[in-house]
Amino acid sequence: MVKIAILGGTGYTALELIKILLRHPAAEIVAVTSRQEGTPLIAETHPSLTKRLDLRLEPFDADRLLARGVQCAFGCLPHGASMSALSQLLERGVRVIDLSADYRLRDPNLYAQWYGESHHDLVNLAQAVYGVPEIYGDEMPTAQLIANPGCYPQTAILGLAPLVAGKHIEPTGIIVDSKSGVSGAGRTPKLNTHFPECNENVAAYNVGQHRHTPEMEQALGDVAGEPVEIIFTPHLIPMDRGIFTTIYAQPRRTFSESELLELYRTYYAQAPFVRVVKHLPGTKDTWGSNFVDITLRVVRGRIVVLACEDNLIRGASGVAVQNFNRMFGLDEKTALW
Repeated sequence: MVKIAILGGTGYTALELIKILLRHPAAEIVAVTSRQEGTPLIAETHPSLTKRLDLRLEPFDADRLLARGVQCAFGCLPHGASMSALSQLLERGVRVIDLSADYRLRDPNLYAQWYGESHHDLVNLAQAVYGVPEIYGDEMPTAQLIANPGCYPQTAILGLAPLVAGKHIEPTGIIVDSKSGVSGAGRTPKLNTHFPECNENVAAYNVGQHRHTPEMEQALGDVAGEPVEIIFTPHLIPMDRGIFTTIYAQPRRTFSESELLELYRTYYAQAPFVRVVKHLPGTKDTWGSNFVDITLRVVRGRIVVLACEDNLIRGASGVAVQNFNRMFGLDEKTALW
């Protein structure tokens, strides 16, 4: 059993992570921390955990977690706060899977540009493995730190990887149009996610400025072996959870839809959580699961990729456990299938 601490236990992703780990045969949650005052029972914050996890939320203390035998920590803290806490665990030999954005961008200048603050843990940033297991999975068994990917980027990265890997499309002018359920904004109340504001309403936000843009371009550039440039527009839609992404790309030669589907099925043949489907998928197809569903169409000479996922599971907590499984040499489907 791997003894686990969860840092930042009050949000939606922490709740989903706890639910998955409670059914994991090789994981034992021994601590859940919170930056809030007091030490309430975890079930007081998440009533669905009543009689399932008998722990109290506690302040973060690296030495106390080490004394409890913690071998792996999942960071569910906001960016900035995450690197401050996790660096203390990393220097004590604890392996870490960080669900924040703090270790996703290899270039600290990019991080400062997109997140508005300097990165102050450059040593650990340099060793972080980006957490899309279908692409970086071979690096995970020896990793000390895995930077869990953002929710939007996974649909774009997995949706485009076979095309950029084979240089089948132009690497610039790629349009990524995404829609996300409201839980993607987190549990902290905000005006734009207040029910009367977001219900019966669809709106774009952060057009051309969303922080996931450089994350997508970094990973796709790794796969392509050359720079990849995308135009990313996210939208908030009035549903609890789910992401649907439509991608438009210019092919370098003529493809049929059957050729593209076969290309993707071959590329993801060893990826149990990527489902290449012929039908047009929907967010309910992936609700509550760790799957990403992908299909393709050819429209007026353009390739249209359609991909969807559950933003809380595959977009965050589920892929974190998939990465944990690879990190510790377990079947990557454990507790997720």
